[in-house]
Amino acid sequence: MDPTLDRQRRYREVIGHFATGVAVITGQGPDGPGGMTANALCSLSLDPLLLLVCFENTARTLPIIRSSRRFAVNILASDQLDTSLLFASKLAEADKFADVDYDLRAGVPVLAGSLAWLVCDLREFVAAGDHEIAIGAVTQIDHAADREPLLWYRGEYRAIADFGSGPRSG
Repeated sequence: MDPTLDRQRRYREVIGHFATGVAVITGQGPDGPGGMTANALCSLSLDPLLLLVCFENTARTLPIIRSSRRFAVNILASDQLDTSLLFASKLAEADKFADVDYDLRAGVPVLAGSLAWLVCDLREFVAAGDHEIAIGAVTQIDHAADREPLLWYRGEYRAIADFGSGPRSG
């Protein structure tokens, strides 16, 4: 077996033990809305409010964000598995949005029913291997406090209930 492929497989297996939330990153381009499922994102700074999102270099949403210089992070609730699968698919962008309810906030799509959402103005892109890291300045935010998140762990979708009886104090 190719040692590079073996290292990549092993890396994916190991890093998969880090549970993450699931989000749909959306933008509005000249041909309409676009979006993709992502879990490579995180809070970056509180002063100023910044977050980062990682885009695979071949992601069809990347040129939309690059040209519009704005994006939304739609954090998915546990009942939005179908939304995650839809935006992870290879369907045309218009087809992804055909039956999805959304509102435009600051010119970008915010998906109805999201657990939480953030709208960001693009600060910069940083090249990183086979990805581009987008750093966004947060301009608008909101959340629905009474719902549970959709999680990604060890290559599968999960819910908080899958991990036991609740939070533990340390």
